[in-house]
Amino acid sequence: MIRPPKPRIAKPRLTWKWNKSRARWDPYHRVSWMEDGKQRQRAVLLNWKGDARELDRLYWTCEAGRHERQKVPAKYTWGELIIAWRKDPRVQNRLSASTKASYRRDMDRIMEKNRDKDTRGTTRQAVRAAHDKLAATPRKADKYLQTVSLLWNYAADKLDWPLGPNPAKGIDHFGKQREYEPWPDWMVEKLAEAPRNVRTAAELILGTGQRPNAAIGMRRDQFRGEWMQVLDEKSGGLFETYCPPDLRAYLDALPSKGSHVLAKNLTQPLGYDAIERAFRSWRSGLGDNARPYVLHGLRKLAIVRLAEAGCSDAEIQAVTNQSAEMVAYYRKRASRKALSRSAQERRR
Repeated sequence: MIRPPKPRIAKPRLTWKWNKSRARWDPYHRVSWMEDGKQRQRAVLLNWKGDARELDRLYWTCEAGRHERQKVPAKYTWGELIIAWRKDPRVQNRLSASTKASYRRDMDRIMEKNRDKDTRGTTRQAVRAAHDKLAATPRKADKYLQTVSLLWNYAADKLDWPLGPNPAKGIDHFGKQREYEPWPDWMVEKLAEAPRNVRTAAELILGTGQRPNAAIGMRRDQFRGEWMQVLDEKSGGLFETYCPPDLRAYLDALPSKGSHVLAKNLTQPLGYDAIERAFRSWRSGLGDNARPYVLHGLRKLAIVRLAEAGCSDAEIQAVTNQSAEMVAYYRKRASRKALSRSAQERRR
């Protein structure tokens, strides 16, 4: 095939290259820039489609440095940092599954909004503003601050990134909030009138003693006769424990809509956020007296009820997998109730 003549359009930094596969001349704009003290070059293909006016537009876009191909990928981004942290075995091997899951939620939020942003542009004012925005949920706000600080220190100490002072350092945390309150009996009784998903979530948390997120995500095959498999928060694995008869009876009567107890579809569970929203809506209808109580309080109620039933600390831990300190804290609540009943009954 005879090669046609090169187009006679000439401009500074514009070159024409023969495209053998397409049998045509393609225009390229030469781009130069400095990176880490070195000059870099790239030839940007101008897809002019044979239109001289389009070529002119693309050419001046390149001259102004606004062409998509001229954008130099940002270095030291939040996305790059989070991926490095998640892949580092020195970090991951020493964290429990629950700890990694708690960090994952905040890191996912950071990735969603700041994945391609340079960490070096993060200011203390921006971190403080994000922290203050979450003031209505103090634990969530402080966990966000903790996550930013953890990632920043990892980048500086383990990746040797050229960062300035940690922007999260020195920002006051909202502080430790009060412990989760175990639900009162009247509120548990109200579950009989709650939406099915709310009641099911509550039955799972109270019956298994797990964290709400783990209980809500349980599969049906985790329940086998008298036994059930629940999450070991430290190892991230499952362990077998006895399933209380009332939970078994409730689940047996529950219609099956998928592989999970709280099913979104045939293969996926409903998310924690969906259940939590439904719970808040139901709780609002119970009046101001219900406001202090959250789903996590059912896990604490499980400890209290086990203690009231005369279980030892070791037995309670075997069911709930809670720390000895947490069991001791909520056992006091149960002991106080039991002692008060015994004392008051002597007055008769």
